[in-house]
Amino acid sequence: MSFYRYNAYRKGKSMKGIEAILLVGIILTFLTSMINRTVAASSEVRSETLRLHIIANSDSEEDQALKLKIRDAVLESTGELFADVSGKTEAIAAAEYSSDDIKSIAETVIAEEGFEYPVQVELTKMWFETRTYDGFTLPAGDYDAVRIIIGAGEGKNWWCVMYPALCVSGAEESIEKYGKNSKFITGSGYEIRFKILEWIEAIKQLSAK
Repeated sequence: MSFYRYNAYRKGKSMKGIEAILLVGIILTFLTSMINRTVAASSEVRSETLRLHIIANSDSEEDQALKLKIRDAVLESTGELFADVSGKTEAIAAAEYSSDDIKSIAETVIAEEGFEYPVQVELTKMWFETRTYDGFTLPAGDYDAVRIIIGAGEGKNWWCVMYPALCVSGAEESIEKYGKNSKFITGSGYEIRFKILEWIEAIKQLSAK
């Protein structure tokens, strides 16, 4: 191989190396941008959401059925409660104001079904994993939630969203309250983004401990 041909060969290899580095850089920039957008969107979704979390007394068939009856009664009564609220802050205020009513509804169902379990109703901030429910997915993270604990609270839980009202009929219209983030929680192809986000949030949880 002549000197000129060798020199051209080396230059060609160098150019390919530079192109590979640039390609990796473009891919990393794209991934970083995608993750940043996902993190930002999920943060906005969490800030606009009030979850409902119901924990059964146990995993027995009777206790699980009771949990669902309490769910139905609570959702039926709170549908109107959140119908006219203008945002998440107002929804939290409404939930706080109505916590005794929610507890009374649960106690009534328990008594009607022949049980004597105590009930706790609290407004708290708690961790949720990524959950999919009837056409929408909410990303992992800490959410404000109305939490109903039945009896010992040692059974499987049931969750949904009190505000926007995604647990009742007309949920499609409620999803629109997320504005530009509506597609984020209903669109397909976000599974990898949600999984990456769940890893990030899990790391945050470990770091906070």
